[in-house]
Parts: sequence; structure tokens; C-alpha cells
Amino acid sequence: MNKVSLGKVVFGDPKRFVLIGGPCVIEDEAGTVKLAAAIRKIAVGLKIPYVFKASFDKANRSSIRSFRGPGMEKGLRVLAGIKKTLELPILTDIHTPEQAAPAAEVADILQIPAFLCRQTDLLIAAARTGRIVNVKKGQFLSPWETKNIIQKLEECGTKKILITDRGSSFGYNNLVNDFRGIPVMRSFGYPVVFDATHSVQIPGGRGTSSGGAPQFIPTLSRCAIAAGADSIFMEIHKNPPMALSDGANAIALKDLKNLLRDLTALKAVVAKRG
Repeated sequence: MNKVSLGKVVFGDPKRFVLIGGPCVIEDEAGTVKLAAAIRKIAVGLKIPYVFKASFDKANRSSIRSFRGPGMEKGLRVLAGIKKTLELPILTDIHTPEQAAPAAEVADILQIPAFLCRQTDLLIAAARTGRIVNVKKGQFLSPWETKNIIQKLEECGTKKILITDRGSSFGYNNLVNDFRGIPVMRSFGYPVVFDATHSVQIPGGRGTSSGGAPQFIPTLSRCAIAAGADSIFMEIHKNPPMALSDGANAIALKDLKNLLRDLTALKAVVAKRG
């Protein structure tokens, strides 16, 4: 399998997983910086490679009135400050081909949202930046279909590819995880990320916003590590009920350390057994 490296952060290291984590969207600069610093401290203490994530715009919201973020210009400025001050690699979403180049000036990883995973022009634009491209598997795709996404990116000349599983749609307002998908997608030659927080989302479950079942985040995270996931993606918030986006499926900062400690121990068992 191709390892995807980002300085000291290596996706595909059989001995350790990478944490991708942060708030769903940038809510305010000071709070976002403080949260990034707190997560970094936990990750460093547990010797877990860490990538900070936050979106400058959440284009896919249930309601037109939902908070979307500060926008690209201001959002990228906040992310650039975190990258410089805390020396953290950065992941952020892009939604249109035009956003790829300016986002790549700051972000080390460009993320393709699940609903846009088959948008060829978006994939091409992301690949051509030379940055790592993390594509979230659409809820409507089987694990086997991600091979087509990988081929599109490879044909653009990149092997800096990550694929993220975030659950599949089975019925109304529900997502289900099939952990067979992790080894299936890894068999295509690239590291697999498991999105532990969006996987417990209940899309549109509150009518004008999504609900969630965050009590299952630890269970699904452990299952993903056991199944061979190379990275765990989590939306993290100091106070999830007060989050302006996806708080219903975020993990509270106070609960993060204990869960990461469990996942680190489990990863060691998985590595030992090969």
C-alpha cells in the first residue's frame, strides 16, 4: 500500500493511526485557535500524529438559514494562523474547482465532501494542486466504487490520495457502517480514513438540521481501528450542544483523551497481530 506522507505525519504507518480533528466549521478565530491548541496538546501527549481540520464554508446544510462559516478569504486566514502558530498541518473542504488553488496555498490536505465525490472537475482541480486529496466516500456509493475515484485522481498524476468512509445510507435519516469496506478500500492501494463523527449523523433528522447519536462514536472508532483504518477523523467541539454546525454528532473535547488512549492501545494490538 502507498503510504501518504506529510512531514512527520504518515498515513499508512502500520504502528500508528493519524488523528484528523477539529470543529466542523470555523465559528470564530479565537475559539478555533484555542481548540486547535487543546487538541494538539492531547495528541502530542499521546504521541499521535495530528492534522487540524475545519471548514471555511459548509455549503451542504439542511437549511438555507444555517450557519456556513466565515467564507474562504477570512477562513483561510484563520487556518494559516493556526498552521504557523501551532505548527500543525491543515485539512479543509473545497466545494468548487475554483476554490482548489487558493485553498492549497494554506491547506496541506484538500478534502472533497461526500456528496461531491464523483465531481470529476473538482477532483481534477484538487489533484493538480499537488496537495494530498482526501475524498469522502459518498453515502450512496459502495466501497468497491471508490476505485473509480482513485483512478480519476491517479490519471491526473497524483498518488497523494486518502479515502474516507463516513457511513452508507440505508433508509430514511440513517447511516450504517459496514466495516468490511475498510479492507476493501485499502486493497486499492491507499490509506483509509474513518470518519467517526459523521458516521453517527442522522441526516436531516431535526427537519432543518441533522441530528446524531454521538454515544456511538467510541464504539465505531474502535471497530474502525480493529478493521485496519489508518486514520480517525473526528469533529471535536468544546461544547457540542452549542456548536453552530454538526454539534449533534461531534465529540466533546473533554472526552477526547480517554478515547484516543483506547484507540492507541487497540492499534498496538492490531499492529502486533499484523
